[in-house]
Amino acid sequence: MFRALVTLVVSALVLIVSSWIVPGFVVFGFWGAVKTALVIAIIGYVVERFFGRAMSPRGRGAVSFVVGAVVIYLSQYLVPNSVNVSAFGALIASLVIGFIDGIVPTNLR
Repeated sequence: MFRALVTLVVSALVLIVSSWIVPGFVVFGFWGAVKTALVIAIIGYVVERFFGRAMSPRGRGAVSFVVGAVVIYLSQYLVPNSVNVSAFGALIASLVIGFIDGIVPTNLR
């Protein structure tokens, strides 16, 4: 449980850092980032369950990059007033988050 909480906080921090870098991707505060990170994790889990790890945002490759962007874009509708994302911002945020995740892994292993 503690490990999942740490992962959630690290994911929220990654979202905040990404919002500083990516135009068209804005996270509204730490708690907005936590809620968004939780929604992204849940959607990623569901996608992974239905389509397998190769299709999940945590998988690698072009398909998972696009799925990650879609998940990030959809999160603004599922967590209103926490994040604001343009379509281009979601694509770039997916790239930046994937890069940061390669340096600081945010998923449970």
